[in-house]
Amino acid sequence: MQEITATELKEKMDAGEDLVLIDVRNPDEFAFAKIEGAKLIPFGEVMARADEFESDKDTVVMCRSGVRSARVIEFLESRSGGGRYFNLAGGILSWSDEVDPSVPKY
Repeated sequence: MQEITATELKEKMDAGEDLVLIDVRNPDEFAFAKIEGAKLIPFGEVMARADEFESDKDTVVMCRSGVRSARVIEFLESRSGGGRYFNLAGGILSWSDEVDPSVPKY
């Protein structure tokens, strides 16, 4: 599984790279702390909404710390074998630590 650090993600976003950002946390977590531009697909809905992950673009999957998002990527890769998925290493917590301290931690 490929990973991307929060700093690397920020660099790609600043460079204008066309990425898909998917957050697999619960709606209340997403409302509390998020990366602007991320689409919410809660972990419990991933199987039913798996087609929404299909893209010809690099897709960064994130959660609070990187565990749920890793499980989602494992599922997606076993399902299709395709797609370019990157797990946000350390999740939204890393984003808060490395990139944007205004994003609250919980």
